[in-house]
Amino acid sequence: MRIAFIGGRGVASKYSGIETYYEAVGSELIGRGHQVTVYCRSYFTPKMEEFRGMRIVRIPTPRSKHFETVIHSLLSTMHALAARYDIVHYHALGPSLFVPIIRLFGGTAVVSVQGLDWRREKWGSVATTVLRICERTAVWFPQATIVVSRALQQHYIKAHHAVTHYVPNGIHATERREANAMRSWNLESRKYILFVGRFSPEKNCHLLIEAFRALDTDVKLVFAGDGPAHDPYVQRIKAAENERILFLGYVSGEPLQELLSNAAIFVLPSTIEGLSIALLEAMSYGNCVVTSDIPENRELVDDVGYTFENGNASDLARVLGTLLKDPAARAEAGARAKERVDAQYRWSEIAEQTENIYRSLASGTIVPKASTDNPVALPRT
Repeated sequence: MRIAFIGGRGVASKYSGIETYYEAVGSELIGRGHQVTVYCRSYFTPKMEEFRGMRIVRIPTPRSKHFETVIHSLLSTMHALAARYDIVHYHALGPSLFVPIIRLFGGTAVVSVQGLDWRREKWGSVATTVLRICERTAVWFPQATIVVSRALQQHYIKAHHAVTHYVPNGIHATERREANAMRSWNLESRKYILFVGRFSPEKNCHLLIEAFRALDTDVKLVFAGDGPAHDPYVQRIKAAENERILFLGYVSGEPLQELLSNAAIFVLPSTIEGLSIALLEAMSYGNCVVTSDIPENRELVDDVGYTFENGNASDLARVLGTLLKDPAARAEAGARAKERVDAQYRWSEIAEQTENIYRSLASGTIVPKASTDNPVALPRT
């Protein structure tokens, strides 16, 4: 099949889970004999024709908080119409706004929902309203809608009486790395708490800093990530840097693997998630993980990790303080976490499930199926 990915920033550089999905699932589909074209933003993806077997289409896009994704998705959709792909796969709510164009001209569209983006604090009232509309277009217009968590699946059942296909995010096989590159940051194994991701209000980096400052400990707090330099929230977070709170910027490859292999605790304090790839990767390295107790996080960490009351810095400090004093509990939790993700969240299996949806759509035989605890099964045309 000839498949197009639309909605993310591109490849070769990580920004969010969508870019990770592009590279992981796209390359897996290539290995299964399909042709995959990835639509990229020219400022984000280096000039290239192919990446891991995927065809790259770079489209110039103005950098704008409110219009960048919309403009890029529209231009990508128009290009995709002329290319006449077997499947056009949109990623995230915003890009799903253009699914009707593909359908109007007889194309086949799939939408992946990675989270309810309208809940993000960075959006104003107009953008929030548009994204709420996109929450509906994501299930009204495509032939199939994929969600990455059971929590999102249940949301669509309750809010829209809509059946979606549950296909989670995944990981590749991992091996623990010894601490080498970390020495340049003056970090010691098991002597730091780690956060990995972009800096935005819903990630609650400020809450983690507040909780850390309440601890009486000699461990450090390490942030591997960043955000737009002009963003007031990013500036506020990075102003907290000192000898105990370190900001490394975006880290990838072996240095990131080292950080994940040697952290004392990995923390994800988000108020909003779909199914965090950073959390999956941290668990795959056998980290003891601490997350906010939102349903999307608990879906992963219940019984194998620790949670704190969402938005409560004091409760987060309490959990961190207790775990820092108990290395055995951290090791046991890390082992259980690794066992879970190794067994249930593999990119190869995620690609196979996605391919099965594509094949069913291409043959015209797809039948939406509810989860075992979902009595709703609506026909989809």
